Amino acid sequence: MTSPYFFGYGSLVNSATHSHEGVEPATLTGWSRAWRRTRFRDISFLTAVPDSHASIAGIVAPVPNSDWAALDAREFAYYRAEVSRHVKVHGNPTWGQHVSVYAISEQDQEGGTEQTPILLSYLDVVVQGYHKVFGEQGVWDFVETTKGWDTPILNDRAAPLYPRAQTLSAFEVHLSDAVVSHTNARLII
Repeated sequence: MTSPYFFGYGSLVNSATHSHEGVEPATLTGWSRAWRRTRFRDISFLTAVPDSHASIAGIVAPVPNSDWAALDAREFAYYRAEVSRHVKVHGNPTWGQHVSVYAISEQDQEGGTEQTPILLSYLDVVVQGYHKVFGEQGVWDFVETTKGWDTPILNDRAAPLYPRAQTLSAFEVHLSDAVVSHTNARLII
């Protein structure tokens, strides 16, 4: 029996934030992505949102030993949704594994506020991951397929609050800053 897979669409795209092997680029149809806060966290995070007219790029990776415990702990504010028939792995049209995606339940979602901003260190991780997996165009596709850019962004880059913050290259810093500028998101310093 093969391990189940997860679909990552935010920080999980950045392989520096986890040790999962067998990561493959993929697309999830019937879902979109949005910045939202949840009552379980004090900041805004990305969530997958059911949307029959949308699709988002991300990655799939097997869950080691079919043991969801570590991933469930990392994604504690989310529920797991089964999305197997909605996932297409790039370059493998016959791929058909069991796949789940993490999402914030609709009753637990709220829009972000100045008191619950997006952390720039978190956005940096996502931008870095999309750049490494999908290239510069993949970063801009991430921006265009993500809702909730009206959520303020806290500039914590000098002292990251995000627990899986990464060191960015000068180009990645420039790219992440260009994302903030392009979205007209309000940067809180």
